[in-house]
Amino acid sequence: MSTETYEDALKKLGELLSKKSDLGKVAASKIKKLTVELEELDSNKSSDAVERIKSGFIHFKTHKYLKKPSLYNALAKGQSPKFLVFACSDSRVSPTQILNFKPGEAFVVRNIANMVPPFDKTQHSGVGAALEFPVTALNVENILVIGHSRCGGIKGLMSIEDDAAPSKNVFIDNWVQIGTPAKNMVKQDFKNLSFNDQCSYCEKVEAVNVSLGNLLSYPFVKERVVKNKLALRGAHYDFVKGTFDLWELDFKTTPAFSFS
Repeated sequence: MSTETYEDALKKLGELLSKKSDLGKVAASKIKKLTVELEELDSNKSSDAVERIKSGFIHFKTHKYLKKPSLYNALAKGQSPKFLVFACSDSRVSPTQILNFKPGEAFVVRNIANMVPPFDKTQHSGVGAALEFPVTALNVENILVIGHSRCGGIKGLMSIEDDAAPSKNVFIDNWVQIGTPAKNMVKQDFKNLSFNDQCSYCEKVEAVNVSLGNLLSYPFVKERVVKNKLALRGAHYDFVKGTFDLWELDFKTTPAFSFS
């Protein structure tokens, strides 16, 4: 397979035309034809995406929306979810699919590596707002933080060296460093493990536990937890093995439930 770049091809074409100017009309004709082909290819890609969106909505409306009018009529009047779920943005780990949540059952917040930052009015206000609304306005009774297998965000966190030069990415490193306490614990207590095993342990337990701890730094969360009006739980979904672990706020206990 040729490794010639677009720039190399243009350079060679320019050199050829400078030597044989009589080929100009032929080159122009072929370039015009190639341009049309590329435009059609780009149009087909756009059309495929639109058709996928349209067919997806039609399937939803036909097989779900129209078949459950009482549910959607009730949701039109308001929502009363019992769960607030923090999950990763990874396309493989949709919590509504994994836990079979029905519309209106769970208020879901998704971000890179399912992180919950500590309380801070000047930073990460988007997460703060997404936490405050379901807790104080919707009165959810459960908060669930779900980690997952082969998490790229956790791998990125574990790859950051303490003395590393600034990263080329704009947001990612700064965001995942919310989980630095988890990384430090794993690096210290499990330094004999391979890098991949360290990542697995961090994503499965410690990073989730850091987020659970950070939840308690929000006054409106802590107040409800103390009054037993709100329960905090951690979980880990392994899409390689098809298992789901669930544990309570008490970090010292082993997972209370394991489903497979």
